[in-house]
Amino acid sequence: MKQKDSNTKWIIKAFIITFILSGIISYISQNGIANLNVVPAIIILIIVVLLGIFFDVVGIAVTVANEEHFHAKATKKAEGAKSSLNLIKNASKVANICADVIGDICGVISGAIGTMIALKIASTYGVSTNIQFLISALIASITVGGKAIGKQVATNHSTKIVDRVGIVLSKFTRDK
Repeated sequence: MKQKDSNTKWIIKAFIITFILSGIISYISQNGIANLNVVPAIIILIIVVLLGIFFDVVGIAVTVANEEHFHAKATKKAEGAKSSLNLIKNASKVANICADVIGDICGVISGAIGTMIALKIASTYGVSTNIQFLISALIASITVGGKAIGKQVATNHSTKIVDRVGIVLSKFTRDK
């Protein structure tokens, strides 16, 4: 019963976190993009797509990483080992936040930015607004292809990825 309550609380937290982050990021990106030229908007789009891919890689790496490696590092008090162990012990939540919450938000936002870029291109260069379909297809292809490559990298280098993320997180936590 306690596990079910914990899962329900987590689902509610994930919903709230997603709603708030999505709203904030969407507002900032759409209002920021509206005032930019096409090239800076494309750069922001690329950053958003790469962020989505990066967090997907982290989410996958955490789920497949070997916990024993980090226990050995923790006994030697290696930097980031405790943070890495915490990531692995909470792998389902970390994967949910990284791949689903952040990854999906980046996917939605990249689509919105793509639409805005298509409208800018159409109005600036007199191109048909049908370019939106081409841009959306291109964004989806790059995202899916990038995530496919990322999953392979995450699977093959999970220990190294989780180690690096653990080191970065240890800078912000009391991982001494």
